[in-house]
Amino acid sequence: MHEEFDILIAGGGMVGGTLAAALANGPWRIGVIESRPFGAVDQPSFDERTIALAFGSRRILEAIGIWPALSKQAAPILHIHVSDSGHFGAAHVDAKEQNVQALGYVVANRLIGGALMPLLAHSKKVDLISPATLEASENEGESVGVRVRTPDGVRHLRARLLVAADGSFSPLRSDLKIPTREENYKQSAVIANVSVSHPAPGTAFERFTDSGPLALLPLGGERYSLVWTQRTETVEEIMALEDTEFLNALQLRFGWRMGRFLAVGKRSVYPLMLIRAERAWRDRTVLVGNALHSLHPVAGQGFNLALRDVAALVDVLTEADDPGDSKVLRRYQHLREPDMTRVIRFTDFLARVFARRAPFLGHVRAAGLLLADWNPLLNRLLARQNMGLAAGHPSRLLSGQEPIWRQN
Repeated sequence: MHEEFDILIAGGGMVGGTLAAALANGPWRIGVIESRPFGAVDQPSFDERTIALAFGSRRILEAIGIWPALSKQAAPILHIHVSDSGHFGAAHVDAKEQNVQALGYVVANRLIGGALMPLLAHSKKVDLISPATLEASENEGESVGVRVRTPDGVRHLRARLLVAADGSFSPLRSDLKIPTREENYKQSAVIANVSVSHPAPGTAFERFTDSGPLALLPLGGERYSLVWTQRTETVEEIMALEDTEFLNALQLRFGWRMGRFLAVGKRSVYPLMLIRAERAWRDRTVLVGNALHSLHPVAGQGFNLALRDVAALVDVLTEADDPGDSKVLRRYQHLREPDMTRVIRFTDFLARVFARRAPFLGHVRAAGLLLADWNPLLNRLLARQNMGLAAGHPSRLLSGQEPIWRQN
């Protein structure tokens, strides 16, 4: 016997959890399959990494109802400063000039997970299936059959739509034989929290260095979240440095704009790749988040792009009689294609062009930054991209409005 659902979500991290929360007031029964126990310290939605939430992403979280739980501990980004190490010129984006309270916010993963879990746990429409591992799925025409393994044995589930929110190396995407475009940047991101002697309140920095992009995101007070891109051949050396040596190397790359770097917390490292699925769905299964696109972290676009996946999928589902119908999923892909293409080209361009240190390119990059700073139209385009408002599709969630369910 199969347990019947309307929608099953494979992956209960921040993307899958946000989608479940957005669907919780709809007409359908939702199941969320997650391999780690919800609330466990090693569950990705509860770790100490931070996310730069764009202004548009805040609207999505407001519409879902979890922003109030985040707002008091979310550090606002009021200014963005973009520069190229060793070259004159910088671009600035300012919240006041864009007529918004903040361009974005820096939030710890654990806060987002902590806000999602009570909502999901108390929803009558959402079943949390955890810990559980999805072992197999099979298209059955009008539904998808799913076999999951739990500590109590195997469970057989069935749904009209299966959502793959299972990460960059999505097993579901592989099982469906959806081809991907993959590019190894031969870089890794070193992530840590640091403190400085002269903080710039509310200012986020993106500095392009000879090793790769270096981002500092304000956490409040003297603390900043660091994302420092390293070439593969140098990352082990950087990770092996003592804290004082690490801070000296960081100081050399970033400069003295915020005084001296005083301390660094635990360092983590993540290899960087571009992965893009060539289609967003197949056989009643749809891809969202990193299963659909995994980006270079330059400009902090990844999770924000994933939230717009959620917003678009919810939009098409509000009008659907059958959530897994091919017309519904084709519409989702049509809505997401322009935004995905734009963001992937934008981040890939930055990762490649600013990684090359040819002297003539330095002058070109400096001129580009100055132009983006001085030209109001280019500055607004840069701001809208960073705020997540260039998606094109006027989603209700992205506008901060709750979904309207046709079947309610």
